[in-house]
Amino acid sequence: MRRFLTALVILLVVLVVGMTSLIVLINPNDFRDYMVRQVAAHSGYKLKLDGELRWHVWPELSILSGSMSLSAPGAEIPLVSAENMRLDVKLWPLLSHRLEVKQVMLKGAVIRFTPESAAKRMSRAPIAPPGPSEPGEETGWRFDINRIEVTDSLLVFQRTDNDLINVRDINLKVVRNSANQLQLELSSRINRDQRDLSFTLAANMDMQHFPQQVSASVEKFDYQLQGAGIPVTGISGKGSLKASYQQQPEKMTISQFALSANNSQLTGSATAVLGSVPDYILSLKSTRLDLDELLGLAQFQDSDAPADKAIAAKPVISKDVTGQKDNEVLRGFTAHVAIDADELIYHGLHVTQFALQATNQRGELSVPTLVGTLGDGRFSLPGSMNIDASPSITVQPDLRNIALSPLLHAFGLPETLSGKLSLQGDMSGNSLSAAAVMSQWHGNATLQATGLRLNGLNIQQMIQQAVERNNSSVHSQGNYERYTEVRQMTAKARLSAGKLQLQALDGRSDILSLTGEGTFDLPAQRCDVNLGVKVTQGWQGDKNVVQMLQDIVIPFRLYGSWHNLNYQLQVDQILRNRLQDEMKKRLNEWIGKNKQYQKNKDIKQLMQGL
Repeated sequence: MRRFLTALVILLVVLVVGMTSLIVLINPNDFRDYMVRQVAAHSGYKLKLDGELRWHVWPELSILSGSMSLSAPGAEIPLVSAENMRLDVKLWPLLSHRLEVKQVMLKGAVIRFTPESAAKRMSRAPIAPPGPSEPGEETGWRFDINRIEVTDSLLVFQRTDNDLINVRDINLKVVRNSANQLQLELSSRINRDQRDLSFTLAANMDMQHFPQQVSASVEKFDYQLQGAGIPVTGISGKGSLKASYQQQPEKMTISQFALSANNSQLTGSATAVLGSVPDYILSLKSTRLDLDELLGLAQFQDSDAPADKAIAAKPVISKDVTGQKDNEVLRGFTAHVAIDADELIYHGLHVTQFALQATNQRGELSVPTLVGTLGDGRFSLPGSMNIDASPSITVQPDLRNIALSPLLHAFGLPETLSGKLSLQGDMSGNSLSAAAVMSQWHGNATLQATGLRLNGLNIQQMIQQAVERNNSSVHSQGNYERYTEVRQMTAKARLSAGKLQLQALDGRSDILSLTGEGTFDLPAQRCDVNLGVKVTQGWQGDKNVVQMLQDIVIPFRLYGSWHNLNYQLQVDQILRNRLQDEMKKRLNEWIGKNKQYQKNKDIKQLMQGL
């Protein structure tokens, strides 16, 4: 044991003396110019190292530098800058005059992908052909980097003046094995539009055929999204995918994609063929997709909802009202999209068997399939968009037995109507926002409604009570519900810049029938409806008067704000005119039977005065 300890001490002394001699004999600043030349020769980028390079021997043999920067050719600002850099090198290759770097560590780095940091080639700058290395460099230092680590760093990404993304707190670790396989671990957070996305990622990358081909497998992706327009509890989930990239032709493929977002799930695949006009193919499936939760649609939360369900206010962002600027993006690519969801929740509506198929041909968007089941009904909303046309959007809605009450609630309209609606039409406009549809769109449609109820207003009751006040010979049944029920109704609708006109309106129920027309001002939430109502049931009293009342069409006007409707009902004038007509009819019949009566002339004068 004593001999072993003696040998160990001697070995440690030799190592210490050897490393000390190495540090004394080899000056790390001798590597500076070589590294700068090598970076410039292989990439054209300019490497700048500030301060003296120095050795660091514990826990790794390392070369430390002060601040560093890496700039693209012709760039105004560096692509990468860091407070300090550490190169962990291998000991034995140094004895053979080789620099093998096990790890590069950057701390406090700032990485900029902006127009100012991008490479700029001079218009007449010659392109130097590849040639032999400088004299003596074939026996110089050789790089062999196996590990890169970036900590506490920042990535600035900017495509346009108003499109700036900051990726903060970057912690990146890349490890390469002998077969050019990379293991990547990354954690960071992204700030944009008062929203914060934090995530961690672990992936394996195959770089054997780089740069012609790269493949990656993201085994772990955990994230959390918080901020404006997001539920207070945030949106979080996990994901995984496999991706591959090829250079010629330039193509990216994503398969086995899986992502969860709170209670929503997505799976699918995507392909992007890049080039002057990129072509995208996207296929997604979901068992449950809750867009209300994911998009932060706060208007569908109850006022007494728990605090943990509250939604933060959305930031105020300036947008093009017409959407034309956003539509121009469609001109730059072609795409095929297919989305299927077993359950989709949007604006409080629970849609099942949802399916969407869409194609874009450089600004000509076609949506042949947009279908789903809503309650006991089903809808189909095929349409198209041409950004060069006006109106640019056309939709052919086809609704079958859709419940009205949840539909009105979804669009923030008063739930004064209930029942089931069927609609077939042709609509057009320039924007898909709810405000634009209700104030700018045009179109025509035919309507059919069953089991329709006008809540809070009983037209039969108002007419019968008005008749009772004018004629004591009849009275009503006395018991009334607080709604008007129409078993079946049909109408033709015309929408024009926020004005909805109903024409040829015809409704039937067991106790009344009605016809008429009306106008609805959707932005102002006002209406003016004129109906002709015939109450066929619920009368009691004089049979002749009851028969007369069952045949009378009584004008009924409903107008004003949807939240405070007014009505006009002129029953007394109608009854007076009808009684006068009935009296004239009977007197004429009497005169016809008693032509010899001496006072017929006086009776006729009396009739003319009625």
